Amino acid sequence: MGKQDNCQVAVSLSLASEQGSVPVAYRLYLPEAWAEDSERRAGAGVPETVRFATKPQIALAQIRKAHQTGLPQGVVLADAAYGANTAFRPGLAKWGLHYAVGVLPQTNLWAPGAAPLPPKPDLGMGRPPTRARRASGYRPISAKAVATGLPASAWSTITWREGTNAPLSSRFAVARVRSAHRDRRGGEQWLLVEWPENEAEPAKYWLSSLPAGLSCQQLVYVVKMRWRIERDYQELKQEFGLSHYEGRGWRGFHHHATLCVAAYGFLMADRLAHGGSKKNSAQPKAPRLPKDYPPRGSRANAASHARFDTHPALPDRPRHRKTSGSLSLLRYGTCSFVTQ
Repeated sequence: MGKQDNCQVAVSLSLASEQGSVPVAYRLYLPEAWAEDSERRAGAGVPETVRFATKPQIALAQIRKAHQTGLPQGVVLADAAYGANTAFRPGLAKWGLHYAVGVLPQTNLWAPGAAPLPPKPDLGMGRPPTRARRASGYRPISAKAVATGLPASAWSTITWREGTNAPLSSRFAVARVRSAHRDRRGGEQWLLVEWPENEAEPAKYWLSSLPAGLSCQQLVYVVKMRWRIERDYQELKQEFGLSHYEGRGWRGFHHHATLCVAAYGFLMADRLAHGGSKKNSAQPKAPRLPKDYPPRGSRANAASHARFDTHPALPDRPRHRKTSGSLSLLRYGTCSFVTQ
């Protein structure tokens, strides 16, 4: 924001498909200075078991729990705040999960066709060498350098979905590269780059562990699925009050988020049940009424009014109904349910 401001940041995990998406995990992020302050922790009711964790660490814990719970598995999508973390991608690979995550332009990569040199020969003294080698003129380069070095024929204009006013499209290129983090001899990965025609340099970069043989259009479709999550939170904040919480309690924050997500999950289930997965509609459309349908309580020969009196006088006549008393209570065990 360019300034200091009060805010609440959460790390969330969502399940998404072509039909819809819904959050399945949501946890408040505490900065390290905040998490280590015992007075603040006591005032906010932060549980003792909660310790400082970075956002990628929280995300990995959420994904691990979802993986262990047996939730449906798919391609893990995340922005560069997670993809640039050197432990995030190996953590996903350890569980056998494919990913397509954003990375920064300065991410070190081995260019297409290049790889680190093998370790030095084992001389029989000490531990056998395991670390790959680099040589003069034989070093990894940045993702931006890989993108700018691609030929013009590598770039193509791809449309991935219909936008609000027009189809969304941009220029993309792909290349098979290797990660240069600690020169691990890992397999090749996809580097997907977006470079709009009206910009001087590439705008976005992604690394993906999806298998070879995919087309550029298929990769673009996968990484652009994150728009569903952005749409989720737009509706959660505008229609369900997710951003309305102004408390300073750990339990209250998560209870508020849980209720908002539960309501959103109910709406998503209702959409899918009625075959409406369109995400820019917060409510299902009402069926169209026939032209000759008379509204309830209207006379057959009633004429339409040009306007209504905004201050009608109440008729001075006796009431024909008794004044209603207090609400009746339907008791069940020790609980009371109000009925009306």
